[in-house]
Amino acid sequence: MRCYLHTFLLCMIFVFFSFLYVFNQLASTLEDRDGWRVKEHGIPGRKSHDTGHLLRKRPGLEGLRDREEGLDSERSNSAVKAESRDESSHLAVVACGPRLEETVTMLKSAVLFSKKPLHFYIFAEDELHKSFRNTLESWPLRVRARFNSSIYPITFPKENAREWKKLFKPCASQRLFLPLILKEVDSLLYVDTDIIFLQPVEDMWALLSQFNSRQLAAMAPEHEEPRIGWYNRFARHPYYGKTGINSGVMLMNMTRLREKFFKNDMTTVTLKWEEMLMPLLQKYKLNITWGDQDLLNIIFHHNPESLYMFPCQWNYRPDHCIYGSNCQQAEQEGVFILHGNRGVYHDDKQPAFRAVYEAIRKYQFGDNLETSLLRPLETSLQTTTHTYCGRASHLLTKRLKQSIMSVQQDATQRRR
Repeated sequence: MRCYLHTFLLCMIFVFFSFLYVFNQLASTLEDRDGWRVKEHGIPGRKSHDTGHLLRKRPGLEGLRDREEGLDSERSNSAVKAESRDESSHLAVVACGPRLEETVTMLKSAVLFSKKPLHFYIFAEDELHKSFRNTLESWPLRVRARFNSSIYPITFPKENAREWKKLFKPCASQRLFLPLILKEVDSLLYVDTDIIFLQPVEDMWALLSQFNSRQLAAMAPEHEEPRIGWYNRFARHPYYGKTGINSGVMLMNMTRLREKFFKNDMTTVTLKWEEMLMPLLQKYKLNITWGDQDLLNIIFHHNPESLYMFPCQWNYRPDHCIYGSNCQQAEQEGVFILHGNRGVYHDDKQPAFRAVYEAIRKYQFGDNLETSLLRPLETSLQTTTHTYCGRASHLLTKRLKQSIMSVQQDATQRRR
């Protein structure tokens, strides 16, 4: 009898601890589920080390103020305010090989027409660092006072560095790793070296305030006309929308990008940005043509809610005029950013694009913008009307004229 009693007591103790274990596991599961909900839906679940307030990241400079003041907002609808503590537009570029002069010309165009401060993040091969520093330091003091610059080495994950560096063009895929390298930068505008700004950079920067609470990057369509589109006719991998996206001008809220868990076609589990890149390359490397741009198309194909699309005049390429004008927004408002891809600044295939590049390259700081830049450019463009893009050259100078007029008016007011 005593033996049965001991057995009964041992069973009761076992049952008690079993219930305790199950209860503990259930509580842990509920906490984990809440944690995933925080990550997937953007519910504030992290505290600022500075303020102790719950945070929700918002685009651009608004996002910087959120961290400083502990604000919690679903959507940023207001424009970037002048009284913000950081009014700079943050601009990144990656330069490898013979891209020094092209990159410097791009930076010059950014400085020429911007009224607010700029911060340049220049990623370049080591042998180019000194040349970049010397060139930027040779600019007049009044010009250098309008920007800060930081020069970085080309950096890829050590275990796959060679594979990433040779993807598409040398170093082009560096842009994929900018959110992981520039960890303290909230938002960033990445551009290819063959970009020319025809209006202030801060106008593009202001598009961050148009992001809704889920959007974390902005790009333009690869094509406006599906009949001449590349992705919809030739791609052997998923791509965004009807005609894909072009990554030559890419505006990013990198805080959101670092925090998001992305849907993908490699696993049923959502993955962080840094977890996703290498498996994505391994899966599609035999099917992609345009390197990192193709990878971005795949990512946003599966996460379309995360992308803000801006119109084609913010990334105007030969494709928009080579067979006739097909960028309606540029026809109405002019070209805002010129993208001379496929080397058109350095050959005679698209002389209208080359004329704009050469006008900016040859311009000397301090000269009159109208007489030393605009008028010589208009004269050059008159010789390009034998091409479709040359016949649309008035679109290339429409916004440029306004930018020059605005800069000159500001200069006149300062002299007063």
